[in-house]
Amino acid sequence: MLVSASTECFPDLSIPEATERLLDLEYSSIEIHIDEEIGLLKPSDVLKNLPAAVQTCLDTLRMNIVSYSLNLTATGAEMYEQFAACCKLAKATKVVTITVPSGELGTPFNEEVERLNELVRIAEVEGARVAMKSQLGRISEDPDTVGILCDNAKGLGLTLDPSVYTCGPHRGKDISKVMKYVCHVHLRDTSPEEFQVQIGQGVIDYGKLITQLESVGYNRALSAHIAPMNNIDHAGELRKMRLLLESLI
Repeated sequence: MLVSASTECFPDLSIPEATERLLDLEYSSIEIHIDEEIGLLKPSDVLKNLPAAVQTCLDTLRMNIVSYSLNLTATGAEMYEQFAACCKLAKATKVVTITVPSGELGTPFNEEVERLNELVRIAEVEGARVAMKSQLGRISEDPDTVGILCDNAKGLGLTLDPSVYTCGPHRGKDISKVMKYVCHVHLRDTSPEEFQVQIGQGVIDYGKLITQLESVGYNRALSAHIAPMNNIDHAGELRKMRLLLESLI
């Protein structure tokens, strides 16, 4: 396994600026977040000018890009076009895993399976793998549903965020059964009451998590995914996460 961090940790910075911050914190691998609502690189930008997007993502000062995560707000054909462009970006930059949100709560199950199957089909053309993100307020907040979706959308993986199953409405459920689908991991510390707390003040058992991942042969990235918190040293939290994970792998 290797330790990385997401550019989403710095939502107000460009990719080169976020890269510099992470290099200062001695990270060597990075996950690039592409978001239509925040950040300075959007899925619509990738569709409009793929070569420019490739150049932007390669401007990472030799950091290893481990994955892309997407927030697609478009719907219908436009959404699939933007996703296909992001898959071409992944191929051009030699990245395999692309993380996407699952449907919102209340989305009909068959409709979600159809959407995920189409994303998987598009990604496979470019040699990419789709990973559905564990996320509160979406279908993937329930680990039981995650397993059913992955079984019905063949080739679909999971970007595991254990915080979702620590403080969400399905906290306490056994997540060992979804480990076989994991192809990326997002990490912070979490308590049963708060989604993000300072590292060491939550209940995430990183050692147990790594052991569970090793048991299914996981050898990819563990990505710090820590949002800025008021009156807390953000850089210090990211540094602590790197040192903690490196001590465990």
